Amino acid sequence: MRLFIRLLTGLTFAFGLAACIDPEAILLRGTVDIVVVDGTITDLNEPQQIRINRSKADPFTGRFGTRPITKALVEVVVDSAEVVACHETLDGTYQPPTGFRGRVGHAYQLRFTLPDGTRYTSSQQVMPGVPPIDRLTARFNPKSLPPALLGGFTKGFDILIDAQDPAGERNYYRWDWTLYERQYWCKSCVQGYYFPNKLTLLRDLPPVYQVEKEPLEDCITKSDLYRMLDNAFFISDYQCRTPCWEIIRSNTLNLFDDRFTDGGVIVGKSVSQVPYYTQMPALLEVRQLSLTASGYQFFTLFQQQTQNTGGLADTPPTALVGNVKNTANPKENVVGFFTAGAISSVRYWLDKRDAVGVALGSYDEQGEIIPGDQQLFFALNRRKVTPEPGLPFTLGVGLIGGGSRPPTAVCGPIDQRTPFKPEGWRD
Repeated sequence: MRLFIRLLTGLTFAFGLAACIDPEAILLRGTVDIVVVDGTITDLNEPQQIRINRSKADPFTGRFGTRPITKALVEVVVDSAEVVACHETLDGTYQPPTGFRGRVGHAYQLRFTLPDGTRYTSSQQVMPGVPPIDRLTARFNPKSLPPALLGGFTKGFDILIDAQDPAGERNYYRWDWTLYERQYWCKSCVQGYYFPNKLTLLRDLPPVYQVEKEPLEDCITKSDLYRMLDNAFFISDYQCRTPCWEIIRSNTLNLFDDRFTDGGVIVGKSVSQVPYYTQMPALLEVRQLSLTASGYQFFTLFQQQTQNTGGLADTPPTALVGNVKNTANPKENVVGFFTAGAISSVRYWLDKRDAVGVALGSYDEQGEIIPGDQQLFFALNRRKVTPEPGLPFTLGVGLIGGGSRPPTAVCGPIDQRTPFKPEGWRD
């Protein structure tokens, strides 16, 4: 679960909430250098990811920048007995071996050691059970989204669920969603060009390159390619080489405490609002996650500090210290939370037939129609596609081999897109 890190770093961007909110300033005010942890062990057969970052203030501007903590030794302790070693999959992202998943009623604890030897440990989290989602409904609403979310665009789909809350026990819930939309444009190179394979320079002036068999799958700037400084700004966009799906995740918290509804039927509970990005159908996954009591308390405070409007009556925000401690210095503030929760997941085919009006990616600011295969790109980037014309490679640069230009790009990065058809997708 990556919700905490996404909210921490992303609220001021397109999928953020209210304008004028700097989440890092809110969360980390008064701190200089702080460790940020985000991890949830679930009972699903999926990667159990733990993210460890460091947020540090710039000595000149005072603004915070977040960077991953790499090469840490990370372990998950099960029931105070079994120690499961985690490996680093991406910078600052760690996960247990493939196939590891949590089980309801078992206790989980995070331990990690930084490269400098500093050790941290979390409190134990006993995974609570979760009831199934009995029914999911999506309703188009022209006023679904807050105006500040997407520059005044408010059309979206309200997601409602029904579920039976277990009787005789206190239950805490959190909901999130993942949207899969077909993506046709997989790479954008700023002031450069995309190359599937590495280049070897054969001659300097004018530059001539041999296209090698070794893969590169990345951009090369025009300045590097032409062997001279060129400050002209341009962007080259490249189509996907294979079928590709964009993975769009929710950036809001939706929490619930059954204190006043214990054992009752949860009917028509609004759990999310999904933007109307394109006119094409999409696949929506909604997840209902059980929370521990301490996890619910943490995320409730986090929700108050990041999703409130900042009125005069609001409690002044402070660093959100969670359940992870420095074993040698318990007074060190560590932001974030490690927890365990069971999940009920439903995949829903969002056909969008009840939508009225234009989608976010359908028209540009001048009212020009955006082609269907470019709508998602326009919705997410707020600019039109600018394909590489191919002409620069006949003017001053020689390429031996490599096929025609422009090339196509791989479907990635892996945490934002997938080349594998999502389960439940309809062709």
